[in-house]
Amino acid sequence: MAETVTPTHAVSAAEKQADICIIGAGSSGMTVAKSLQERGLAVQVFEKGSDIGGMWRYENDNGQSSCYASLHIDTSRPNLGYSDFPLDETLPDFPSHRQFLAHLERYADHFGLRKLVRFRTEVAEVIPKDGRFDVRLATGEVLNFGTVIVANGHLADPQMPDFSGSFNGPVIHSHHYRNADPYEGKRVMVVGLGNSAVDIAVDIARRTEHVFVSTRRSGWVIPKYLWGIPIDQVSAGLSRRLRLPTKTTRLVMSWLIRLGVGDQRRFNLPRPAHPMWREHATLSQELLPYIGHGYISVKPNVKELRGDSVAFADGSTEKLDAIIFATGYKITFPFLPETVFDPAQEVGALYRRMVSLKYPGLIFAGLVQPVGPTIPLVEIQGKWIAAYLSGAMRMPDRAARTEEIERHQQVQRKTYLDSKRYVLEVDFKTFSGQMRRDMAAGKAGKA
Repeated sequence: MAETVTPTHAVSAAEKQADICIIGAGSSGMTVAKSLQERGLAVQVFEKGSDIGGMWRYENDNGQSSCYASLHIDTSRPNLGYSDFPLDETLPDFPSHRQFLAHLERYADHFGLRKLVRFRTEVAEVIPKDGRFDVRLATGEVLNFGTVIVANGHLADPQMPDFSGSFNGPVIHSHHYRNADPYEGKRVMVVGLGNSAVDIAVDIARRTEHVFVSTRRSGWVIPKYLWGIPIDQVSAGLSRRLRLPTKTTRLVMSWLIRLGVGDQRRFNLPRPAHPMWREHATLSQELLPYIGHGYISVKPNVKELRGDSVAFADGSTEKLDAIIFATGYKITFPFLPETVFDPAQEVGALYRRMVSLKYPGLIFAGLVQPVGPTIPLVEIQGKWIAAYLSGAMRMPDRAARTEEIERHQQVQRKTYLDSKRYVLEVDFKTFSGQMRRDMAAGKAGKA
């Protein structure tokens, strides 16, 4: 580990006093910083790029954004904003990444958050030391903090599949997709059936000769609108009015979607063997119509790459010009040695999905994939973290924290598919309720 060196930048008074470090100045880092500031806590945010925004900044110079030109948010506008800073009602139902970035910039300026951020500053390593943390920057500086909050996201390290054979044409991961220009007039395969896979397949479909979507086990595809209303507003209204638990709400929604859209098998898209409530369904208003118009064909899992063609599990073969792998991400934090935090073992073993069991001063914000909106949920995480660090809420002992983690893992196994993809899955209603009860009681719980 590098030795402490004299800072090469002018150190502000706020930075000298800060005992809390936040890594990342995206939508998660900013709302956590706001909550800490409101509690009177001094915080220093480190951002690898030159401005705030994280994944919402197209072509972010921090090199970590997976944002593509046509990206629109899957959460509708009323459910998307922060509680005390809603999105402008003149924005569309599903804002674009540019519109949401502009909103985030206004949020940061309104609450005076930019002054907390040190831009163009990469955190290279975080090492526990005597109950605190040495934070080594890429500049060589080493600063010491009592708390480190990791808020730089988990969509930056692409997961590539391991198919047999090789392909001669261009191959990219969806993380690096930006627009349809390179695929004009070509035969393209998109591997995956998640939101990014379907968005990209639809985005390029009118520009290509043809698009093939390959899916290993298929998935439930639900529309963005039902009866002309954004689907998340229909679901939330149903749950609220009938006071239904999330599982029941999703079950009822699956019936309504079937009535409103029909059977997806008609489009050669197999129905999964599992019910909709057990997975993170894919949201798309356009996929099924694009299949129906002949722009997109659905294929099963890839069997082998064969130079200029691909063989599929059903015995069919297609000639291709390019492949886009929309196959998810590995959860990695390069600045955290595995001895400090091993994602393979510890991502699903954080107290309240935030706090390291080994190091209570190591906290993660936004390391969740909720059934429900992400950004309002992380805002509540920020308030919870601020209550904890300010002393307004006490943390239970290690035994109680361990019990809470074990209970959560049991719920995960019972509720969602047995897949690494679901290690981050949480129910917005349940999780937000737990955090609010913790804060109201002044003591975090074990249930």
